[in-house]
Amino acid sequence: MPIARKNQVSLVDTKYYHCISRCVRRAFLCGEDKLTGKSYEHRREWVEDKLLTLAAVFCIDICAYAVMSNHTHIVLYVDDKKAKRLSDKAIVIRWHKLFKGNWLTHKFIEGSELNHSELIMLNSIIEQYRERLASISWFMRVLNEDIARRANKEDGCTGRFWEGRFKSQALLDEAALAACMAYVDLNPIRAKVAETPETSDYTSIKKRIEHAHNGKQPKHLLRFAGNPRQSMPKGLPFELKYYIELVELTGRCVRADKRGHICEAQPILARLQIEPENWLKLTTRFTKVFHGAAGRRHAMTEYCTHLQKRRRTNLANCERLLG
Repeated sequence: MPIARKNQVSLVDTKYYHCISRCVRRAFLCGEDKLTGKSYEHRREWVEDKLLTLAAVFCIDICAYAVMSNHTHIVLYVDDKKAKRLSDKAIVIRWHKLFKGNWLTHKFIEGSELNHSELIMLNSIIEQYRERLASISWFMRVLNEDIARRANKEDGCTGRFWEGRFKSQALLDEAALAACMAYVDLNPIRAKVAETPETSDYTSIKKRIEHAHNGKQPKHLLRFAGNPRQSMPKGLPFELKYYIELVELTGRCVRADKRGHICEAQPILARLQIEPENWLKLTTRFTKVFHGAAGRRHAMTEYCTHLQKRRRTNLANCERLLG
């Protein structure tokens, strides 16, 4: 029986989550259908474009993503503090970019005077919008429903495009975050649809590399803020340069026709204290090794305590691979 989403998300423990959505009906609804020979590759672009658009509306940042032919991987950062900080008007404007709203929210945006009862109703609506704009469930719902409608219209049919629920996985510390991001960015290489990270279409690593050539970071992806330090700005707790190098080296190991190795002195691995052999296993089998939240013992214990979970699933693998 599926676990309720509220029992998987604990923002007290982590704001990073790995989400997976899979297609139904037939295997390749976003790629090339080998049965008919028809290509649906353009739908992968739909997913990428919609994903990056939503990042500018929701109070949720994208850390990594890979849009494959029959499934998607997304690593998200929930910025609930931003949702609380935004003004009422900013919240309504963002929501109107996604949905029509109602007469009351439009009256508010237009600056019309509201009576006491209308203000009470409006405040309740805005708080609901505020909560939804920092909700992983709403983010994935808006993303998947839009793609499903477009695909069904193109196919001239009705019914599900995605499986009933997306899978959500809490990433409880830096080690789990780094391993999961690399796992996601290397999906096309493991699937043998790309040879290098920079040629991996519809992935965050390709977009980051493209912008890195110009000395920039993509505005729709969560920035790399460097190693953790005092007065740490918002962003991923790694150096962009080292992360790209690490993904490149890992990709060489993953490819069957290439021989390579991960340098033990690689900054991220050294700081996270992950053995090179364990790193390769983490970045090639992350979702098989961890069927739920991932992180070190202390993080796992606190996460399970806050969600009132009796069992610390994955603890043995977390201790063996993450240290």
